[in-house]
Amino acid sequence: MASTIASPPPPSSILDPSFDVDKLSYEIFSILESKFLFGYDDPKLFLSSLPQTPIHSPSPLTTPRSRPSPGKVCILSIDGGGRAADGLLAGAALARLESSLRTRSADPSARIADFFDVLAGSGAGGVLACMLSARSPHGRPLFSAEEALQFLIKNLKKTWSKKRKGLIFRNTSGRVKSFKKLFGEMTLKDTIRPVLVPCYDLTSGAAFLFSRADAIENEGYDFKVREVCEATCCDGVEGGVEVKSVDGKRRVVAVGGGVAMGNPTAAAITHVLNNKKEFPLAGGVDDLLVVSIGSGDAGCAKAAGEASEGEIVRIAAEGVADMVDQAVAMAFGQSRTSNYIRIQASGPSLAKSKVANSSFNDVKKVVCEAEDMLSQRNIESVLFRGKKLADQTNAEKLEWFAHELMKEHDRRKTSPLPTVFVKQQPTTPRQPITPTTPTTAATTPARTAATTPARTTASSPSYSNLVSQMLTTIL
Repeated sequence: MASTIASPPPPSSILDPSFDVDKLSYEIFSILESKFLFGYDDPKLFLSSLPQTPIHSPSPLTTPRSRPSPGKVCILSIDGGGRAADGLLAGAALARLESSLRTRSADPSARIADFFDVLAGSGAGGVLACMLSARSPHGRPLFSAEEALQFLIKNLKKTWSKKRKGLIFRNTSGRVKSFKKLFGEMTLKDTIRPVLVPCYDLTSGAAFLFSRADAIENEGYDFKVREVCEATCCDGVEGGVEVKSVDGKRRVVAVGGGVAMGNPTAAAITHVLNNKKEFPLAGGVDDLLVVSIGSGDAGCAKAAGEASEGEIVRIAAEGVADMVDQAVAMAFGQSRTSNYIRIQASGPSLAKSKVANSSFNDVKKVVCEAEDMLSQRNIESVLFRGKKLADQTNAEKLEWFAHELMKEHDRRKTSPLPTVFVKQQPTTPRQPITPTTPTTAATTPARTAATTPARTTASSPSYSNLVSQMLTTIL
């Protein structure tokens, strides 16, 4: 007689929410459950779904001393895209943010890289990230945000192609010359901050993440910054861009980062949460301060008619970027309004502007359009409900974020506990093409878990693995 064998009950440790499951993962599942069964926006219902911890009233004599705050890891993520407007919103936003930080810190030489721990960018955003993290011979950030914005405007006009109107860095020869003049022989090792720049590798058929962390550990993952920018800006119409590591052992045939990872925010978060070597105190999203800047207009009306191949690719890339924004906002849960902001244009005016449909004969018009984007009301992602207009404008959100950055910056000056552990590693001086080639030491972050595999990485805490798997599954 056949007998039914009952499945053994799961170990009690798995059912225990406190066993190897961080607050973030538990909150995500609680959000999903409360959304489907109750109501996500009701804080009472949300909090009631979290595990209850008995509250004990400690005696005044036994009250432990409060530990110093570990602080927050500050992350800058910049979207990429192929249109002329892509990069201008980010450039204008970063120039505004840098100006506010200079005023608040009373330091006229302050730069964006002084306040961020990680810079990630795709496409035009990757160029901005590389410029802002480039190191000068004096060990300071080489470019200001205003200089980066002026570079975009100048080269958009210079490399403009009427045949492929509205697309950034399309002129291949002009693009190569611009990047060579800008970065010389600088490599990923020479950047002053951890930088992450994605592309799509045609040889492996997968996304590839250029990472300064990997470059520090292995020469086979160190690439020239100008070639990294070429790779992430390549539209793929005329084939991929072949780039090789400085030791010549690794070859990547790349097309633009917007194809594979137009919004690199999730990759940057995963990099920090898995990087216990450099960010050992980053235990969850409550320990992060993230600003994600979109590539321009969000859903403005387009002219009727048959869409081109480039337009279809752009629409798909913007859809993926929106999915990443939704997933990240969901991961932050109730902290999404205090630890994570998204800057994205919201009005239809961009569809009628010279930025989207005309030429760059009027540079002042281009700057005005970018400034107009900042005056628009900010867009916030709402779980399973799309997007909604916030009460604040993009400029007001940036001012608030500048305040938070200054709080963290000032806290680190007096904190005995460093938030980021930086190990100095000397770099070999390189033959300069331009005077901008750095020769000073570079800081060393740990390898990012989001970079291309094929190498063995140290085991990460269960929390980090879980977050990485969850973000990968969601996306």
